[in-house]
This record gives sequence, structure tokens and C-alpha cells, in this order.
Amino acid sequence: MGARVKDDIGRGGAPAFGSSRGALRDLLAWRRDVRRFQTRPLEAGLLGDLLGVASLAPSVGLSQPWRFAHVRSAEGRAMVRQNFSKANQAALAGYEGERALAYAGLKLAGLDDAPVQLAVFVEENPAQGAGLGRLTMPQTLAYSAVIAIHTLWLAARVEGVGLGWVSIFDPAALTEALRVPSDWRFVAYLCLGYPLEDSDTPELERSGWERRRETMLIER
Repeated sequence: MGARVKDDIGRGGAPAFGSSRGALRDLLAWRRDVRRFQTRPLEAGLLGDLLGVASLAPSVGLSQPWRFAHVRSAEGRAMVRQNFSKANQAALAGYEGERALAYAGLKLAGLDDAPVQLAVFVEENPAQGAGLGRLTMPQTLAYSAVIAIHTLWLAARVEGVGLGWVSIFDPAALTEALRVPSDWRFVAYLCLGYPLEDSDTPELERSGWERRRETMLIER
């Protein structure tokens, strides 16, 4: 690896980010999948700012295929909650013994308290990008949406906002109930709000469900 740029300005006029290295590591360490939220609303305009940062995420062919649906109505949220409850019971039935008891004790969603809830979709064949880079791997559209979610996640953490990714749903039923365009495919349901507590350790690790491991690397 070449010498690191130490000046305030890097090549081509871009900032030199070396001094931000520690802050970035701290941000990644303290970014958590939040499940317990305060009910107070986000500051005015903050959601729009966060979605603006999410739009800076890389995407295949610069297609920006992510689509957000802001679920605000009591009717919409009740439908989401019902969908989750049904799927969660089915998931619980897949565990036995101590694992079943541990699963039942987990708080897996912030659907009751999170002030902002976003359903994230990917448009399956967006005109933007003209198909570049996805002919042989169309799943890169969904990958792009996930990168946008992670970008949103980090931006939220900087603002003191927690984000929880809820994945226990019937995707087809949820998509139909939210009445989005037929070529949008469900990717994630996000809860955003100010967390009840902060930690640099995942809640699932604190509860004993799982522990973080080193990244696997193989040589070929």
C-alpha cells in the first residue's frame, strides 16, 4: 500500500480522510440494530436529510433502485404489526428447547414505539442506469438497496438516531398491503427513532443469542 496522504487536502482536491479513521471505526462499532426506542419524534427535517445522505450510496450502473415508503397511518402500522406477529409465531415454531425460550424472550421489533417506519423496496427494472452492470447479475439491484440502507444507518447514528431492521414478515402480503407499484420488490422494514440506550455491543450478543466473529478470509 502506498504512503497515506497526510495533508488536509488529498489528490484532486478531495479531503484527506486519514484523520477521520478513528471516528469512522467508532461509528461502525456503535452502530446498532436498535429495538427499543423513545416515542418522541425526530427533529423536523431530519428524516429528509438522512434520506438525502442515503442517496449518496453506490449503486450498480448508478441506477439508484431503492424506493422508500413512509408508513405513517395507524391503519398501515396496524397491518404491519399483524403481519409481523403472524410471521414471528411461525419463526418461533422453528426452534425447540432452550433456543425456543431464548427466541421468545428477544425483542425483535420496535414497531410499537419507533416514530418513523420505512418500508424499503427495490425497483426491479429501473430505467435509470440503462441496465449497466446487471445483465448477468440482476440481484445487484437489491445489493444496491442494501448499501443505501447501510448508508442511512450510519448517517442516522451520527445524528443520535437508532435504526432497527425488521425482517420477520411475509414480503408478498406486506407489499400488497402497502399498495406500492407492482415492480417494487420488498427488501427491508426499518424502524427509526431515538434509542432508549446506546451500546457498542450487539443486543443479540448481550442476550447470549450469538457472538460476533472475525471476518472469514480464504486464499485462492
